[in-house]
Amino acid sequence: MTVQDIDRTGFVQEWEEWHRRKEEVLAGPHGFLAITSLRWLAPEPARFDDAPGAWSSTAEGVVVDLAEGEELTVDGTVVRGRHAFGVIAERDSVYAAAGDTLIEVAKRGGHDIVRPRHPDNALRTSFTRTPAYDPDPRWVRQGRFVAHPRPRPVTVGAAVEGLEHVYDSPGQVEFELAGETYRLTAFNGKAPGGLTVLFTDATSGVTTYAANRSLQIAPPDSEGRVTVDFNRAGNLPCAYTDLATCPLPPTENRLPVAVEAGERIPLERGGRA
Repeated sequence: MTVQDIDRTGFVQEWEEWHRRKEEVLAGPHGFLAITSLRWLAPEPARFDDAPGAWSSTAEGVVVDLAEGEELTVDGTVVRGRHAFGVIAERDSVYAAAGDTLIEVAKRGGHDIVRPRHPDNALRTSFTRTPAYDPDPRWVRQGRFVAHPRPRPVTVGAAVEGLEHVYDSPGQVEFELAGETYRLTAFNGKAPGGLTVLFTDATSGVTTYAANRSLQIAPPDSEGRVTVDFNRAGNLPCAYTDLATCPLPPTENRLPVAVEAGERIPLERGGRA
């Protein structure tokens, strides 16, 4: 497929729909912009001003001790007193409701955390939109997926200093850009068989968020061909809030060219409309 093959009107409409859906999730009543704190749990129970109960990380997983008059709803069931959430797997999350507040209980980088989400959080209620480059078909590149003989564990840094994430990489995505061939390490994507690429480029810290951008790629076809659409290079939650633990790109995913496509620095971080 070439730039000439693309229906520009349909292309722009599809991009606008993608961007709209992404913004809806981000700024939803309990989206990332609703998070009011990031709590790192310890063996000793601790109370927080934005969530009921005393929370601790124990051998049986995350435990909350609710005082008289406090309650949570977990999986549709009202719980009072002591409740154990069990051991949560890395990068998994479970949720408990307290009125209109949703409390995320999760594990990140081997640590148990709690992140309350309040719909009236100012970061959410003041959100308008994320600036982005105009969608342009010339940033759609055809590439190929180069699979590893077996998935390789790759350790990357995180938006939180000192934290690390380990992801399995099924292979690399190869494509041409500005006359050069590049290979980026890919991780498993959101869709079955799909890929996620985390990267930075020469716009990072200038017009796009400095730490990372994320690109979802549809599953390779039977011959390993993939479409790399940089127009859909999106911000991760850490671009908006310090209460996120987003992964950073592997060193080899730092492109030396300027990818002037996709989402730009959020207004909340000083970005320009």
